[in-house]
Amino acid sequence: QVQLVESGGGLVQAGGSLRLSCAASGRTFSRSPMGWFRQAPGKEREFVAGISWSGAYTAAAEFAKGRFTISRDDAKNTLYLQMSTLKPEDTAVYYCAAGELYYSDYVGDQNSDYGYWGQGTQVTVSS
Repeated sequence: QVQLVESGGGLVQAGGSLRLSCAASGRTFSRSPMGWFRQAPGKEREFVAGISWSGAYTAAAEFAKGRFTISRDDAKNTLYLQMSTLKPEDTAVYYCAAGELYYSDYVGDQNSDYGYWGQGTQVTVSS
């Protein structure tokens, strides 16, 4: 099992940057694909970015490409999401997620690809 705790959210002006962190506990972090999702008020949770267990493969939603970067540090059991050039439409609760296809290079972009979720961290971008 993996327990996930996000941090780093907050209020930022449009054009600014934030780095989200997801601290993981449990023995399986280093062999799990990981992802970031977000949910804005009144909308469904959507994929932001994902990374394979090895870190060799990543995927990102169209809105995230060129602005958001996902990375992982297995020595620290931590997943990151570096966000730049933030826009008001990026306002949402951001969730960290861990998959269960251990040692797989598959990077899922569906909620169902991930079995473990954090509690979320709020990101608010003001115009």
